[in-house]
Amino acid sequence: MLIVAVAVILALGVASRVIADRLRIPSVLFLIVAGIAIGPEGIEIVSRETFGGGLSAMVGVSVAIILFEGGYHLQLHKLRESPTALARLTTVGALVTWLGTAAAVVVVLDTSLEVGLLVGALLIATGPTVIGPILQVVTVRDNVAAVLEGEGVINDVTAAILVVVVFEVLIAGNGGPVRFVGDFLMRLSVGLAVGALVAAGVWFVLNRANLAPGNGPLHARLIVLAGIVVAYAGSELIAHETGIAAAAMAGFALGNVDLPHHEEVIDFLDDLSVVVLSFIFVALAALIDFADIFALGLAGLAIVAAVTMVLRPAVIYLSTTGTRFTLREQLFLSAVGPRGIIPASVATLFAVELQALGRPQEAQLLAGTVFLLIFATVVLQAGLARQIADVLEVSPMRTIIVGGGRVGLSLAERLERDGENVLLVDHDPEAVEKARKRGLRAIEGDGTDAEVLARAGTDNAKTVAAVTPDDDVNLLVCQTAATKFGVETVASRVNQPDNVEAFESLGVHAIDLSMATAWSLENVLERPSLSAWMNELGRTGDVQEIEVTASDLVGKTIAELNAAIPDGCIVGLLTHADGTTEVPTGDHELREGDRVTFLGRTDAVDRAVKRFHPHD
Repeated sequence: MLIVAVAVILALGVASRVIADRLRIPSVLFLIVAGIAIGPEGIEIVSRETFGGGLSAMVGVSVAIILFEGGYHLQLHKLRESPTALARLTTVGALVTWLGTAAAVVVVLDTSLEVGLLVGALLIATGPTVIGPILQVVTVRDNVAAVLEGEGVINDVTAAILVVVVFEVLIAGNGGPVRFVGDFLMRLSVGLAVGALVAAGVWFVLNRANLAPGNGPLHARLIVLAGIVVAYAGSELIAHETGIAAAAMAGFALGNVDLPHHEEVIDFLDDLSVVVLSFIFVALAALIDFADIFALGLAGLAIVAAVTMVLRPAVIYLSTTGTRFTLREQLFLSAVGPRGIIPASVATLFAVELQALGRPQEAQLLAGTVFLLIFATVVLQAGLARQIADVLEVSPMRTIIVGGGRVGLSLAERLERDGENVLLVDHDPEAVEKARKRGLRAIEGDGTDAEVLARAGTDNAKTVAAVTPDDDVNLLVCQTAATKFGVETVASRVNQPDNVEAFESLGVHAIDLSMATAWSLENVLERPSLSAWMNELGRTGDVQEIEVTASDLVGKTIAELNAAIPDGCIVGLLTHADGTTEVPTGDHELREGDRVTFLGRTDAVDRAVKRFHPHD
């Protein structure tokens, strides 16, 4: 029966992922529905007795793999996108969520403070198991993605350790506040230390051992897999429920060092986590007992409302105030905080522990509350994440650059500094690897292939730029982007001046390389100060354009606009709807469709753009 159950779970898990990718809906929604369908509430293929006593170990190793993969993708440069917000979210935010949830559970469900704190500790976690699938179908700015990913990994570790400490110290009655804090810090330290040591060992073996050259990628994948299991099991031997912290730490450490066969390891981890996630989410969803959930009645819905509509927005407000998140992004983060595997797996374990202590009602309350919140947030927040992003307009359209050479890399880095959502495409794996090492998003593929462009998201791109040294390639890329995908703005590097006309006949913004070089040299010779300042764009100085569409701009004069923008920024140019451009005087009146060019210090220009286009 176990083999049949495992086969059914895997088949449903893979099918759920395929359907989700096809419909561009986070896969966790289909996974939880599939699990319910084969559990006791459905056709009863899977029950608590199916796995015997091995479920806890299976879940533990699976979660370790998922958190290792999540940690491996947590690059330091990503975390630097919003360090203040992430630090607040994983400290003050976690504390507010824990105590706020505990208070709501105690008041609404009339239970003990200890059980309230246990439920609150469980519901701190969001996790990469639910955040990862969301970010695969919802495109957001890097600072938003970094906060969601960082919160998922870090708070999963915090929740896994905190819930054990709450149970052993407060519920089992094995100590007071000093023991509570000491036990938490001890377990966290053990997990992080073991994870760092295992990561160092894996790095040493991969970099210093004489691995067979032909089988290097295979050996790298196997050694990394062994490292995950060793980190988890080794830490668990030292202290219970520290293995998850060890796995996450090992993944984070290895993901931020120069590791041989890095791309092969990433591909392996991605594939492995998909299989493990599919299996474990379906298996845990099959264990949901709707009797526990229905027993909560309206009080359970009140808890869901308190956590999702009061605590989550409050935490996001506290964490992102004063940072570069727009109001729309704050609303998106407030609306998307689904719970995943950590609460599901640990709630099952501690419900059994409470039963053993002769507290069956509290065990039922724990399981019912946690699974209700998981189910509600997965369905409403994960399932509707793309629609929420569309309504709030937080998905920036992508800028795709075909060609990862020096020109492509330089252009990508400058556009990234301007806040654009940039993706590089190149057929050379070394160029792709180089781009990724410089913190850019890049995929390997032939940019003239429509399928590759589709995979890059060209159907939803606002700009495509072809910058390879081959004009024939650039022309084909531009033609495909403009005709097949309907991209409005297409630009290209033109290496041979004679080819400019062919590009312009397609409506492509053609940049003649020889003329561009001559223009740059002329600026260096004739206008050295301007040339030096232009080279610093995005660092000390910046130039940005906005289109006059907002009602608070139409009809204003340039003098009134200058009075409303920050010091250190001026209106440099005014482009009318008919294409004419001029340096405006203070009496010029803005009309709808005009384009205003702001010129000045980077921070001042950024504030000016956000003042009149807050969603940009």
